[in-house]
Amino acid sequence: MKPSHPKVTEDVQEAYLSDGVVKLPGAVSGEWLSEIATMADEELATPGQWVTDTNPGAKTNRLFTSRYRWRTDSVVNRYVYESGVAQMAAALMGSSTARLYFDHLLVKEPKTEAPTPWHQDIPYWPFWGEQICSAWVSVSEVTVAESSLEFVRGSHAWDSYFAPEAFDGAKNWTTDFEGEPAPDVAADRDSYDIIGFDVEPGDAIFFSAWILHGAPGNAGNNRRTALSTRWLGDDVTWYPHPGSDPTVTDEDTEVQSGEYPDDDNHFPLVYSA
Repeated sequence: MKPSHPKVTEDVQEAYLSDGVVKLPGAVSGEWLSEIATMADEELATPGQWVTDTNPGAKTNRLFTSRYRWRTDSVVNRYVYESGVAQMAAALMGSSTARLYFDHLLVKEPKTEAPTPWHQDIPYWPFWGEQICSAWVSVSEVTVAESSLEFVRGSHAWDSYFAPEAFDGAKNWTTDFEGEPAPDVAADRDSYDIIGFDVEPGDAIFFSAWILHGAPGNAGNNRRTALSTRWLGDDVTWYPHPGSDPTVTDEDTEVQSGEYPDDDNHFPLVYSA
């Protein structure tokens, strides 16, 4: 059965497949947004296990991320299964299924200087396939200047696989990855077809794991809070490699390299057409 969702028209899917990214206005209802905002406050106050925090406790200039909370946080778990983003992701990718890879809370407090460097997601993740995407949902109104996302349109189709690097610019992420470094898009913006998305609360930006993307620091006076979920489609295979996220490894799953990741314990099947 062909996957479908009312918000994913043929034109919308064509835009996603050609550009590598699309915005779906009003994808998530306000009830979810208030719960996510409350969850974010609690996580900022009492961080969980898989956290990055550049300036703990600060009200400004703080970049905070938290991941893999779908097992332990009831809000995140219900959001994953009930918000509808899995079905939207499947419809956009043309996949009959959507498995969750992980959830990712991203917070930039006001006056956070650090940008999110330009990168692809795929080299950081232990998977291979074209049908891998993220659903980035904003809790509040956010402009690009306030750290909404930017993309190099069409770069998901470049057939490029850029070496993963630490987001602080250090060359210490991995030493045995074979691949060229990601281009310095920020230093030569006029050479690229860059598109950015200002968003309203509940808007979702869906984008391929292969597309080059980044975000500026938050120059505004308001917190930027977003919840991103990462989705795996029909053509995905398990592909742990140097530089990929070690949170889930070969030791954690019985899936063998090159196999479809049908491990519901780690990559639960959330949607099936």
